[in-house]
Amino acid sequence: MKKVILISLIASSMMVAGGDIGADVERIIQNPMPVASGWDFDGNAVFYYQTVVDGTNTIFSNASAHNNAGLQLRATNKDIFLGIGTGIELTALSTFGAISDGNMQTAGVYTDNIGGALTQGYLTYSIFNTNIKVGRQQLPKSLSPFAFTENWAPLKNTFDSALFVNSSIPNTTLVYAYVTKANSSFGDLATFNDLNGNDGIHMVTAQNKSINGLTLTGSYYYGANFADNNLGLNTANPLSIVWGDARYKISDYTVAFQGGSMMDNDFSSNTLAYGAKISADYGIFDTSIAYSSVDAGDTSSSRLGGLTNTGGVKTPLYTQMILNQNVIRKDSQTIVARVGTKALGGKFNLAVDYSTNGVNAINSATKTGATPVAVNDTYIESDLTYTTQATKNTKLFAGYMYAKPSNAQDATSVLRVWAKYNFK
Repeated sequence: MKKVILISLIASSMMVAGGDIGADVERIIQNPMPVASGWDFDGNAVFYYQTVVDGTNTIFSNASAHNNAGLQLRATNKDIFLGIGTGIELTALSTFGAISDGNMQTAGVYTDNIGGALTQGYLTYSIFNTNIKVGRQQLPKSLSPFAFTENWAPLKNTFDSALFVNSSIPNTTLVYAYVTKANSSFGDLATFNDLNGNDGIHMVTAQNKSINGLTLTGSYYYGANFADNNLGLNTANPLSIVWGDARYKISDYTVAFQGGSMMDNDFSSNTLAYGAKISADYGIFDTSIAYSSVDAGDTSSSRLGGLTNTGGVKTPLYTQMILNQNVIRKDSQTIVARVGTKALGGKFNLAVDYSTNGVNAINSATKTGATPVAVNDTYIESDLTYTTQATKNTKLFAGYMYAKPSNAQDATSVLRVWAKYNFK
């Protein structure tokens, strides 16, 4: 009971404060050089709690619960010297031991359950219709589908990278990124690990919107010596990823297709994937149905491991839900139906997943961070969520997720709540 009261008090205090989640990532990346100069300061705070109910743990069991309270402070200047801008983000993160035994994230060495990290620090410059951003930063999924910032955790993950965004061609965005390190959306935000040894990963993306309502995006990733750097193999094989996305919106409807492959240098041992999605938005409610298929890929080793964000745990698939990333990323076929409606000052969303998994599929979806195990089964998941902008500056979320692989004796239920506040 004390734990329930403490959770309620913290959530209530966050609601009174008010706030927004922060500036849109793509706007920051694509337009880092506004005319105004001088320093701008903003920040955000978050309280986050999750508990897992399964055959062993009850709803408020400390052993299966995670919590975090975080604070981020940012300072940006778009023109500190000769058009060179800069930005910095400092993060403090804590865990309430009275609420749970675990946390979703940490930040550096914890002292009395409090730690800190430098989660962003970059320079910007603009020349010849090209915006340049170099340093520790967030990357958007729309332009970098396999190295992107995730927003499901208490605080967003970031990358050490050099980013070049060019808009010289009408209705076209050209992107080049060289990504070297990343922290994890589920782990220590102060620890930045190499994505590919000393070689890094190169990415090029082209996005075109010449036809009204149609957005075409294509990306290519290259990682030299990927097998040696990441798996200790003596093949020195590089990794190549080709990925494409096409979306067409007409009136209230959107049709989308995606697909691609993760490959060796000789374009063999590849993992093939594709998906489709049809959605409709009628204002008061919206609905969609999505399908994805990912084959078994390279079954001789875990080198590829399916479709996964290099800096997190999610996938770029249309069928990505709250818990199902490990189920859908390899040797799996998935269909997801969604419906959302506006009510009670916010929005309710219901999503349902049905997946069929082969013997090379991976299933640890309900316990992020757990060791994946091979499966050959079916999987269902239902996510019911409610999100509301409680005040001008406060966003609240509550979600109940139910997951059941057919070969598991017990289903797993996850309850997640958070409150986010923006100081700007």
